[in-house]
Order: sequence, then C-alpha cells, then structure tokens
Amino acid sequence: MIESLHISNYALIDTVDIEFSDGLNIITGETGAGKSIMLGALSMLLGGRADTRVVTDPSRKSTIEAVMNVPGNESLKEWCGENGLEWNDDNRIILRREVSPTGRSRAFVNDTPVNVSVLGEVSRQLVDIHSQHQNLLLATPEFQLEIIDSMAGNQKAVMEYAAAYEKYRSALKAYALAKRLTAKGRDDEEEMRSQLEKIDELRLTDGEQEELERERDTLDNISQLKAGLAAIADALGNEMTGACETLRKAYDEADSLTGFLSDTEELAERLESCRLEVEDIRETVEGLDDSLSPDPRRLEAVEERLEAIYDLERHHRVDTIKQLLDVAENLRNTLDTLDNSDFRLKELESEAKSARKEALTMARAISEKRKTQCDAFAATLRETAMPLGMRNLRVDMVHTHTSDLTPTGIDQVEMRVAFNKNQEPMTVSATASGGEISRLMLSVKSIIASRMELPTIIFDEIDTGVSGEIADRMGQMMLDIARNMQVVAITHLPQVAAKGTSHFKVYKEDDEQSTHTRMKRLGEQEREREIAVMLSGATVNDAALANARALLQK
Repeated sequence: MIESLHISNYALIDTVDIEFSDGLNIITGETGAGKSIMLGALSMLLGGRADTRVVTDPSRKSTIEAVMNVPGNESLKEWCGENGLEWNDDNRIILRREVSPTGRSRAFVNDTPVNVSVLGEVSRQLVDIHSQHQNLLLATPEFQLEIIDSMAGNQKAVMEYAAAYEKYRSALKAYALAKRLTAKGRDDEEEMRSQLEKIDELRLTDGEQEELERERDTLDNISQLKAGLAAIADALGNEMTGACETLRKAYDEADSLTGFLSDTEELAERLESCRLEVEDIRETVEGLDDSLSPDPRRLEAVEERLEAIYDLERHHRVDTIKQLLDVAENLRNTLDTLDNSDFRLKELESEAKSARKEALTMARAISEKRKTQCDAFAATLRETAMPLGMRNLRVDMVHTHTSDLTPTGIDQVEMRVAFNKNQEPMTVSATASGGEISRLMLSVKSIIASRMELPTIIFDEIDTGVSGEIADRMGQMMLDIARNMQVVAITHLPQVAAKGTSHFKVYKEDDEQSTHTRMKRLGEQEREREIAVMLSGATVNDAALANARALLQK
C-alpha cells in the first residue's frame, strides 16, 4: 500500500506531504482544485512521461516520492533481486522521480538510480491507476480477454505462451528468409559461378596491383628515366667537372697542407670519405641505368593484366585486389550454402513446425480455461452489477477461435450486454452509456480485485454519471474491494465519500504571488462539513450537516 506521498515544485503544488491509510481513502475537491494534478504527479512517479512544464520554480527540481509498504510480496522481492535492486528489511519500497528545470529526468527505487522502464516495471506490481478514459477499455476485445485471463488465473501461462509464440515467429521468419534467399540464389547461381571463375582464373595476390602499377609507370617512362640517370651519373663522374673529380682535387690540396696545419689531416680524411661515397652513388646510378631497357612486350603484358583487374573491380564496385579476394570468398560461401540449402531449409522448417506445435499446445490449454471461464464470468458480472441499478442486465461472453496463432493465443472474446428486457445483447460500445460503462467497469474491478495481487488501486472518478442509491452502492462496492487491498478513490459523490476510512481534500490557496494546490486529511468535523458542501453546494445549513452526519453514520 502507499504509506506516504511527497510532491514538490510540481505544477501548482509547492509542497504536499500526505500519509495514506489502508482501506478506502477518499479524495474530494472542487473542479479545478488540482485533483488531476495530483494524479498526474503520481502517474509520472509510476513511469509516465516527464514534462518540464510541470517544473514551476526554475531554480530547483520537481520531486515526487512515495513510500510503499509491501509485506509478504515474495514475487516482487524476487524480481527486485533479479534486477539488482536492494530489498529493505522493513518491506518498504521507496519510489522517487525527479525532473530538473532543463528537462533531465531521474528515477530511483530504494535510492538506487534506475531507468524509467524499470521504475514502470516495479510500479505495475504495486499500483493500478484506473482513470476515467480507461472505462473505454471495457469495449475493447483485448481488455475483455485480459479480464477472462485474470479470472482463469492464466497470467503466468499467457506469459509463457507469449515467449513460445515469439520463438515460433522468429523460427518462421528465419525459414522464410532462408527460403527467399535460396530462391534468389538459385536464380543468380550461374552468374555467381561465372564471376568466381573469372576471379580465380587471374590467381590474384594481395599487393600485386600496386607492384604492377609501379612497373607499368617505369616501363612507360623508361626513356625519361634513363636520361635522368645519365645526367646524374655525368654530374658525379665527369672527368673534368664531375663531383668525384672535384672532391679528388680538394683532397689532394688538403693532403698537401698536412705538414703545415694540424687540422688539415682530418679534413683530408673527410674529403676522401665524401669522394668514396659519391663514387659509390655514381656506380649505383650507372647500375640502375644498365638495368633499364625498353621492353614493349612486357609493358603490353603488364597493361593487359592491370586492365583485367580493373574490369573485375569495376564490375564488383571495389578498388583493391584484397576487396576482390573478399568478393570471391563471399561468392564461394554463398555457393557452398546453396549446395547445402535443401538440408538447411528442411532443418529450419522443422524448427518452425516444432515451435508452432509447442505454442499451439500451450494456446489450446489456455483456451480451454478461457472457454470455461467465459460463462462463469458473465454470470458473476451480472450478479455483481445488477444491484447497481441494472436489474435487467444480461451479459454474454462470446468465445470464438482465431484462424491461426496470435500474440494472445487462439481465442477471441466479445462481451455483449443488454440493459433492458426487450433488447438483444450487443457490444458494449454499441449499447452502453457512460454511466453504465462506469458501473460495469467498477463491477469488473470488484470481481478481479482479489486476483490482481496488487497492494493499491486508484479510482479516478469511476463513479461518473451516477447518483443517489446507485452511487451509495458503488461506494459500498469500493469499500468491499478495500477489505483486500488499499483503495484510493477520487470522487464528486457524497455517497461514495462517506464510505471512506480516510478523507482528503484538495483545494486551492492564494498568496501574494501565486495560487497553490494544497491537500489535507480531514478531521471528523471537517469531513462532515465537506460532505455537506458536496450535498448542498456552497451554502451549508443544518439540514445539509444532518444529512452528512447520516451518511457518515450509515
């Protein structure tokens, strides 16, 4: 159950701290007082979308925090352990959501930072918020099927089936994809083998293209290269002006001075070393020149091989031999797969059939329980809802099978109702008014409350569209639900409000700068006056107070 709720800097709420009790907690207030704001804050705490517009004071963050008391909830304790969340010894879970003025949202469970999705997973095991628009869910086949599953205790089986169904769908997709690729491969097989043969025929090696391009450039420019090498050789070895001859003369001059200057001996040695190095370079240049000779046939052969390589690269849209070799490997693997495709297809088909058989077996078991529960639920709903002013109510739960497996099994259910004796049962959306849907939905919640295994349920004006004795009975129904779980009911009806074990009022209060939404627990006299206001309006007289006391005593 929710023990306490703290909200700060959220819309019109500056700070609110409320301690709820077990049983039926009533929240009342005038239209526009801020009840929807309170519910919005709670929804955001339970994993809803965060909106920076709710941060009133831009200098501080908005915070919503709830302390939940969940003794004996072993499944939630186990879930928390599996997801790395600390479990408090006092069986309390603290949920907190913070929104900064910049829009950054943070979520915490027992002071451990978590993703909002994790916060939502935890909260779904703690609180069920039933807002007014959810009444419309009653008309949807999906919600009607959820009701039957809840009554049949199918929740675990449905989760296991969903996993089996997903396994079947994945296996079916894998088989269909392999079949499609195999068919396409068969169409392209001849072309793939031809392309692989062309690549293999060239016997390519990695790096070969670069070597061939260098050789081609050399052969193509051999005259210019030889002329350059000859110029270098002449500059170094010319008998009159070459570098070698110049260095020899310089050495002779330095050697002749060694008897007169002490440093010239080392200078002569350095000049001789330079001459020898230049001589070695000249010989290397001459050797390179001798190695170069025009070879038109070799140039033609190199160009032909390069053109063959370029043709393949253009065809396969690659730039290097390494990439061509990768293409060849992929072609080889694809062809190998095609060679073994019949066996693989049979294997995948068998896996898909096996997965379908497993899912179908589970779906049939679930379907039997659903079929059995449909008539029982229809009778229970009729019995529960009739005292709410629907004495001629008829309910049929029509159960049919789908043509194939679906994410929810092989079943379709459709609730058909009639509120008058002369009516044939029709779908909820076709025949029920807003007030009738509200009463039906409350009856449904009443029936499945004990099976929900949730600590808290919140009703947001589920009693809309009713009044008088019916309102009184709806209030009694909420009180009956509250015997097994905590109920928080937002209501405008005094008959419902009088049934509460605790009563809170939401109201607005102005200061010099702004308007604030407040919430407080009402004492005995305050509660009496609040119900009197709900009965008679702003003017509260003795008669209204007497009526309020009578409702409370009842």
